[in-house]
Amino acid sequence: MSTNAGASVTLVRNATVLATVGETTFLVDPLFASEGTLPPIDNTPNDRANPLVPIPDVDLSHDAVIVTHRHPDHFDEAARSELGSDVPLFCQPAEAEAFVEDGFTDVRPVEDAASFGGISLHRTPGRHGHGELAERMGPVSGFVLEGDETLYLAGDTVWYEPVAATLERFEPDAVVLNGGEARFNQGEPITMGVADVAAVREATDAGVAVVHMEAINHCLLSREELRSETEGVLVPEDGARLEL
Repeated sequence: MSTNAGASVTLVRNATVLATVGETTFLVDPLFASEGTLPPIDNTPNDRANPLVPIPDVDLSHDAVIVTHRHPDHFDEAARSELGSDVPLFCQPAEAEAFVEDGFTDVRPVEDAASFGGISLHRTPGRHGHGELAERMGPVSGFVLEGDETLYLAGDTVWYEPVAATLERFEPDAVVLNGGEARFNQGEPITMGVADVAAVREATDAGVAVVHMEAINHCLLSREELRSETEGVLVPEDGARLEL
């Protein structure tokens, strides 16, 4: 990721990002709740109310919305209330009906691929943890946005073979990973930790940025630790804009 124009990612907070490719901006995984207004994730090592931090003062203008999955730290009641009901909303097929029931009138489930504003969207596999826990966490997806530049938003996944296959297939210019090493009191982490991020870094020549950090109570890996344990990886602060 450099200062050249063409595509950009702005980290809002947690997994909420503004991803711009060409002239089209997608708001991804909107979490709009005010600091401390949501309960903590249950069965986790601390009980701090979520989100842990306020939403930064950034321009949230967008052309369309992408929701990788409907866990409450990726789509919340505040987002449901504040988003325009007619905004084009891309999602997993299994969750399309829930968005219709929320009152959205332009829901666009993506089975494999879709297009919008001159950008091709490809839904990609994700595994939200390991073993039986990943099964209980339900379906999750990533999305590749393909225009003059190609951006891979991996979503809530750990490193596993389909992530490697996605990198090989699309050869993205930049990759955004959900880190934080989120976990419960039992079982392995359900989002990427140091080893997962390092594996992605090793597998691609793309710019790699990690979000989903220091905003939700069960995300225990700090930005400082991730920065110190990896090389060639960007770990932006909330509100930061990254140019491709």
